[in-house]
Amino acid sequence: MEGASNVRGAVLALLAMGIYATHDVVIKVLGAQYPALQVLFFSSLLSFPLVTLIVMRDPTPGTLRPVHPGWVALRTVVGVVSGMGSFLAFSHLPLAQVYAILFSAPLLVTILSIPILGERVGLHRWAAVVIGLLGVLIVLRPGAQALQWGHLAALASAVASASTAVILRKLGRAERPLVLLMWPMLGNFVATGASLALAYRPMELPHLALAGVIACLGLIAGFLLILAYRAGEAAIVAPMQYSQILWATAYGWIVFGEVLDAPTVLGAAVIIGSGIYIVWREGRGGNSVNRPVIASRIRAETVTAPRTSLLQRIWPPRP
Repeated sequence: MEGASNVRGAVLALLAMGIYATHDVVIKVLGAQYPALQVLFFSSLLSFPLVTLIVMRDPTPGTLRPVHPGWVALRTVVGVVSGMGSFLAFSHLPLAQVYAILFSAPLLVTILSIPILGERVGLHRWAAVVIGLLGVLIVLRPGAQALQWGHLAALASAVASASTAVILRKLGRAERPLVLLMWPMLGNFVATGASLALAYRPMELPHLALAGVIACLGLIAGFLLILAYRAGEAAIVAPMQYSQILWATAYGWIVFGEVLDAPTVLGAAVIIGSGIYIVWREGRGGNSVNRPVIASRIRAETVTAPRTSLLQRIWPPRP
């Protein structure tokens, strides 16, 4: 019975990752015609009613005043950076290259969990982190190619996503999920709204509709991922995130005419292998007390694709 549940969880996670990849493809399509932060602004604006309906179900009484304002402010900043960085990266880089860089987030979670969570990291996981970060260098291949703003944006998104994950683990249930979702949403509106003064291009109605599609796809994928974690073990479901590289390869070739180069393939393989090894080590227990990577459910956060761990707390399973 447990095996069947794990299979169901894995299948749901694979479907969620396919929808997330489609979400990112639409970002790239619109990002080729409009400023990336403008796309993020309108996608966020159109996702706001949907997210509001969800957060209104938050069963925890209270207000939007945070219990730990410093940590919530930091979580807001890194949440905004994560979303802006991913939208910029997808707009300017090949899909597979963006995913390869974003996949470094679990490695960064392992590092950040030491000072923030007091996590013990043994030799095996340190070795996996170092090897994984070497994989990032293989993908970036500094000196062999000119680094673009898209590369820096992807790296910033990975660091911010990892920071968000560790901060949420640090806060635990001390803050309402509503607080942890709404403040980054408000921060996002301020930041992306301000960017419209710097670069703005009127959007055609079909393209505005695509911005709404981004919002819908992000929330659908998020709920599928929640179902996946409820059905299967986290150590089985978590590695399914790496299937996005397959979707990216297919979409990149079919839609954008992108072809994977050898450094991206090699670097992605090294990063994914390191990430899976860390998940496996955490799943076995060992020195990991908080299991920050497994518990974080890594995915670059945007308002259109909020943290599934927070959504799950708002949308508890039926008894």
